[in-house]
Parts: sequence; C-alpha cells; structure tokens
Amino acid sequence: MTAEISRRNLLRTGAAGGLGIAIAGSVEAIAGPAAAQVVEAAGPDKGAGYGPVVKDPKGLLSLPKGFSYTIVAQAGGTKLESGEPTPSDTDGTGFFRGPKGGGVLVNNHEIGGDEKYGVPALEGLTYDAGGRGGTTNIVVDKDGRRVREYVSLAGTVQNCAGGVTPWGTWLTCEETEVKAGGALKKDHGYVFDVDPFDNDLNQDPVPLKFLGRFSHEAVAVDPRTSIIYETEDADEPNGLYFRWVPPKGFRPGKGALKRLALSEGGDTAGRLQAMKCTKGGRHIADLSQATRPGTRYKVTWVDVPDRDAKTTSVRKQFTDEEVTRSRKLEGQWWADGGAYFVASYARHDDGSVNEHDGQVWFYDPESETVTLKTIFGVNPDPDKDTNYDGPDNITVSPYGGIILAEDGDGIQHLVGVTDRGTVYPLARNELNDSEFAGPVFSADGKVLYVGIQSPGYVFAITGPWGGRGRRH
Repeated sequence: MTAEISRRNLLRTGAAGGLGIAIAGSVEAIAGPAAAQVVEAAGPDKGAGYGPVVKDPKGLLSLPKGFSYTIVAQAGGTKLESGEPTPSDTDGTGFFRGPKGGGVLVNNHEIGGDEKYGVPALEGLTYDAGGRGGTTNIVVDKDGRRVREYVSLAGTVQNCAGGVTPWGTWLTCEETEVKAGGALKKDHGYVFDVDPFDNDLNQDPVPLKFLGRFSHEAVAVDPRTSIIYETEDADEPNGLYFRWVPPKGFRPGKGALKRLALSEGGDTAGRLQAMKCTKGGRHIADLSQATRPGTRYKVTWVDVPDRDAKTTSVRKQFTDEEVTRSRKLEGQWWADGGAYFVASYARHDDGSVNEHDGQVWFYDPESETVTLKTIFGVNPDPDKDTNYDGPDNITVSPYGGIILAEDGDGIQHLVGVTDRGTVYPLARNELNDSEFAGPVFSADGKVLYVGIQSPGYVFAITGPWGGRGRRH
C-alpha cells in the first residue's frame, strides 16, 4: 500500500478513515487522468456548488436558494394510464429525449415483496406474474411536468438500477438471485431491455441471460464496442465487476439484445467476464485496498464458467485469487470514454481490507485500468448535515463533476462532487431517512430528475444550473 501513496499525498493528508467527508482528487480526479492531490475538509467547500440547502416548508425536498421542484410521480398518489396507482419504491431512472424538448423517464421499481403498490401484471408486458417489480415510463414535457405514466415491464423482482444504451433503450437490472418457487414461476436475477417510446417492443419480455444471473445493480454500455459493463451488489463473498463482450457480427440497435437472447445459443452468446486487478504484477483481491484518489490498477478479464448460476452463484465460482471483489458495487454511468462506478461502503466485518463510506472508480477501456477518483472516509456522525456517506446511484453532470445519490445512515442527501474534487449538497430529504435514487438530467440539462425511494417520489428539479456561484 505504501507504493500507492505518492510523496505529495503524504505531505497533504493522512488516512481516509474517520473523516466522514469526501476525500477527492484535483480537477483531474473527475474529468481526466488522476493526479495525486488530495483535499481534506471538515465539511463541504463553501465555494463549490450552489450554496446551502434551504429547508422545504412542505417537508419533502430541501434545495439551494433559487431552485424548485415539482412532483412528477408519487407512489399511490399519481395514477398509471391503466388506472392503477404509481408503484412503490422508485430507483434507477433513464431519460430519453422526446419531441418539443420533452422526453420519457424509464423508472425502475425495486419491489421484491410486500410493498404497498406493485407494478400491475398487465397482459403482454409481464415476465413472471409472481413478481411485483418492473418499470414504468413517465412522459414529461420540456419543463419536467408529468404528462402520463404507463407500465413498460412487469413481473420482475427488485428492479434496482440499470443504464441507458447508445441506441436509446433502458437496461433494467434485477438485484436478486431468487429462483422459481412459491409465487415465482421463473428464475430471476436478469437484465431486461426496455424501450422508452414503443411499448409494442416491450411485449413478451425476455431475460438477457447472456448477461448473467446474479444480483445486478447497474450497467454502462461502451458506444464504440457495445461492450456492457455490470456491477454486482452482493456479499458472502463480496460482489464482482463484469463485462459482456458481444459475439462477432453483433449489430446493436433497438431490439438487437432481445433478438440475440432468442437466437440459437442466445443464453450464452458473447463472453461474460469478471474483473481481475493487479498493480506491478501483484494481485488486488479487494477494491477497498485503495485509499488514495489516483490509485490505478491494471485490469484483465476472467471468463465466467456458468453465467446462469444453475448450481453456484456466479461470484462463488471464483477464488479470491482469480478476481477482484468489492462490497456494495452500486451505480454506474458511461462518460468521458469510460465507466464511472460506485462502491457504496466497506467494513472489515464484511471481508473488506479497509473501511470507507464510498468510492467512485473510473474504468478506462483504452488503457484497461481502473482509477480511484473519489473516496469518502467512514462517517463519524451520519446525523450531521455536513457529513455524507453511502453513495449509490450516480450520474455525470453536464455542468462538470458527478452527482451521487446518498443511501447511507442518518440524513440523506443528493451530493455533488465538482471536477476539482470538492463536495457540496444539492438536496436533502426532509420526508424521512429513505435513500435518494435515479438522478438523471434531461437532454438539455435544464431539469434534474431524482427520486426518494420510499414511499416513492420522483421529482423534477429546476434552477440556475451552471450559474454564478457554481465552481468546477
């Protein structure tokens, strides 16, 4: 580990643990090649972001001065086109540009059991009538106002995050490994392709078994190669980072993944591989080993023996010497020619080498490396409003830096990290201690959509994005 800490780091800061605050690199830490600089602070940088959040008198969502929100969807409070209430537990969300400046949100519902409002099992759109999760499509106008909402996938389980594809669809991920039994008639733990505009393409849902059956969290797609990267949120042992390499001759586009899944040999089409990291030839068994932004590991890939996990969970098919694991691999977003992905936290008692309350990594397919961009030290007081922990969903801001949805202990925030590596609050949950979920900007960058998972809200946030007081 000593070799991973530069002299400049040693001069600037100590260990990451116990700060409860982001420790991030310089301007390169988000936007380009990693530098060694580390910023350490007792709270958010007052020169970054949009100023402190102002308490919402309605008790829902506190935002900086000049910003406002509208409710786009509310579980049990708004209705679907088919007449049922909006389902519970909003999670990962993709935005797709529509006509006249509006668009469509494809909204996951992380429903696995007895949540109050399930996704209705509509004919033709249901994979397994025993599953209550799925996705809804929310049509919005250019100002983020709700137009309508309808079911686009039903009969799935624990639809957590996912990712947009370069050809304009949403890959929704089941965060489960549950097999058929009881109410469930089919195995689960798959990825499904959802079209934001044409619900005819969503008829007769097909699991993309070639992407593996495991506790999926999020995906990111390389627009140049169509390689799909996947995070796994699992433990005992901790999860893995995967990639799927398409078979020779694969031509991406709407419906292409579904057609591949239905083709002869489609269940094992392409290659599903797990990440193995090394540094100077030394195997890195656990991403929590990295404690300094700028830490970079070389990546190679190991083929998955049984991607459908017929008898053994995919992550259990490897020894710790064959792959690199991480506790709580969560959100992911493709930008800057690679994939940003999040590890939410790590503790010694879950098998992690070091403890932290969040890491942001960047995978570069050109150099075949992963680089630690941002790390949060262990939060000593989650109820303190200036402390952050447990990043989950992620999006890259059109105004620079990234935005992280907190899913930690205590107060829940939407947190920005500038490309200078400083953190700032963007929103605070005043309703309860439920996580933020699914942050995503509209195509023109004028509206930020984000959810509070429980009981289930989707908000449209508008304001002086990129205005004075914003420092990158």
